[in-house]
Amino acid sequence: MLLLTLLIHLLLVFQVPVLSGFVEQPATLTTTTGVIHGTLDLPTGGGPIPVALIIAGSGPTDRDGNSTMLPGKNNSLKMLAQSLAASNIASLRFDKRGIAASAAAGPKEADLRFENYVDDAAAWVELLRHDKRFSTITIIGHSEGALIGAIAAARTHPNAFISVAGVGRSAGLVLREQMNGKLPAQLFQANEMILRELEAGRTTEDVPPALKSLYRASVQPYLISWFKYNPAEIVASIKEPFLICQGATDIQVAVEEAEALKKAAPAAKLVIIGGMNHVLKTVSDEPLKQTASYSDPALPINAELIKNIIEFVPRQK
Repeated sequence: MLLLTLLIHLLLVFQVPVLSGFVEQPATLTTTTGVIHGTLDLPTGGGPIPVALIIAGSGPTDRDGNSTMLPGKNNSLKMLAQSLAASNIASLRFDKRGIAASAAAGPKEADLRFENYVDDAAAWVELLRHDKRFSTITIIGHSEGALIGAIAAARTHPNAFISVAGVGRSAGLVLREQMNGKLPAQLFQANEMILRELEAGRTTEDVPPALKSLYRASVQPYLISWFKYNPAEIVASIKEPFLICQGATDIQVAVEEAEALKKAAPAAKLVIIGGMNHVLKTVSDEPLKQTASYSDPALPINAELIKNIIEFVPRQK
């Protein structure tokens, strides 16, 4: 059962050919707080065909994998969708509530909870499940979207689940590690105190000015709702086929995170992809090349990732 009452409908207003063999169609999910907008990439051949729900990562990341915090586009998720379509796999990717075209569907920051994203993902799955054009449903979650997708998968039981650059520990532990060595000692101690309060489910007013952007009062309820989830515990409950993909040159998520997911879900297939970074491009770990790849739409998506995903997506129930 969904936690929110959702009114779901899919608007297929027009079809715009983008590459030979498939078309792009607008898709909408109407919720109690507004409309969430997405894109359905649909191969033009006969059906029914498999479909993948692609869930973007954290922050202001849109359906194509681009963030307003970066100077340019990388189009990683758009490339993923189009690569799937070229192999006769449909996909639906969307702007999360509060982001890009779905901005109006987002509540005030103080009212946003991690569960809102999970509810929306689950609602998209139910929408696709009732669409006779599709034979199977696979959830593909990238980065934070991997945790959203895992919780939605445990709830809705798609035909398969794929985690791409997903972490194996709680967000609080990962954030603590990322801050280690990057803050002066006094500020790191303040950061630790704040994290302990949030992990205990309590907000705090004792936030130094230097940490306000990360732990401002309006975002603390969201962090509390996010920190309580342990990805390893979630994936251990997934009974459907499960693929874990992790790039070896990802400077945001370490290979050890994927290994932690595999340990929690021994039946899952783990693929470590040499040379793939966090935005799914083939890039060395050289800092300047890494930075450039986040804003380079001309750099193609990693071919090994595409191969593994295409081979893993079930064609029939």
